[in-house]
Amino acid sequence: MNAFVFPGQGAQFPGMGKDLFETHTLTRKRFEQANDILGFNITDIMFGEDAEALKETQVTQPAIFLHSTILSEVMGKRFTPQMIAGHSLGEFSALVAAGALSFESGLKLVYERALAMQAACDEAPGTMAAILGLEDDLVESICKKTSGIVVAANYNCPGQLVISGAQEAVENACESFKEAGARRALLLPVGGAFHSPLMEPAKTRLAKAIENATFNTPSCPVYQNVTAQGTSDPEVIKSNLVAQLTAPVRWTQSVQQMISDGATHFTEVGPGKVLQGLVKKIDRSMETQSGA
Repeated sequence: MNAFVFPGQGAQFPGMGKDLFETHTLTRKRFEQANDILGFNITDIMFGEDAEALKETQVTQPAIFLHSTILSEVMGKRFTPQMIAGHSLGEFSALVAAGALSFESGLKLVYERALAMQAACDEAPGTMAAILGLEDDLVESICKKTSGIVVAANYNCPGQLVISGAQEAVENACESFKEAGARRALLLPVGGAFHSPLMEPAKTRLAKAIENATFNTPSCPVYQNVTAQGTSDPEVIKSNLVAQLTAPVRWTQSVQQMISDGATHFTEVGPGKVLQGLVKKIDRSMETQSGA
C-alpha cells in the first residue's frame, strides 16, 4: 500500500518552490493565490536567499504547506495515497492533499496556527532540544523528574526524541540526559516550546478557526500525530488538530501503525528528505522516495 507523508517545520530552505513556480502554470496561480490570501508576498521570501526571514514561524509554516500541497497537485496521477500522514504542520498539508480541506481553507488555518503559536511563544518563551541515543521511556522519566515544564514533544524515530518546555527546565533536563548516557542532547534553534503545555494559549484561537472551516471526509485514512491512528472522521480530525498544539508528535508510532496496517511504500511530498530518513530508521525494509 502507498503511504504519502508531508514534512513539518524545519524542512524549509532558501529558494524553495521556485522551480515549481517556473515550470508549471498551475503552481503560478496557486502561489499568486497564496500571496493574496496571506496579504504579503510569501513568494519573495520563499524564492529569495534570506534563510533567517524564512525561519519566522508565520512564514515557515505557510511556506512548507505551500510547497507540499502544490507539489501534490503537480504530481497528478502519481499522487495515489492509500493512507496519509504529516509531521506536525504537515498534517494540514496532508488533509488538503487528501481532499479534507480546500487549499484556501488549509492555508488560512496554517497561517492562523502560525500566528497563534507565535503569540504563545511571545507570552511564554521556551525552547526545544533533540535527545539522541536514549530509550523513549528513559527520556520521559527524566522529563517528569525535572523541575519546571519540560515534556517529550516529538517521537521522531527510535533513539531520536525531541523535548520541549521552559528554557531552564529544558537545559537542566539536557544535563540529566548527558549524565544518563545520551549520545547528544542538543538545544534546537526554534522560536518556542512547540507541542508542550506552553502552547495552551494558541489552542483557543486555533479551535475557533477550525470550527469555522469546512472539513470533508478525506480520500483515505489520515494517521494523526496525537493518536498515531488512522481516521476519516472529520470531527475526530478537527479535535486532534487542536489537541496537537500541546500534545506530542507520535511520528514513530504513526509510521509503525501505517506499516502494521499494510504500508509498503512511503513517498515524501514537500521540501527535503527528513521523513524518508526517519521512516528508514523506524523500519529499514520500507521503500521510500520523494514526490518531486
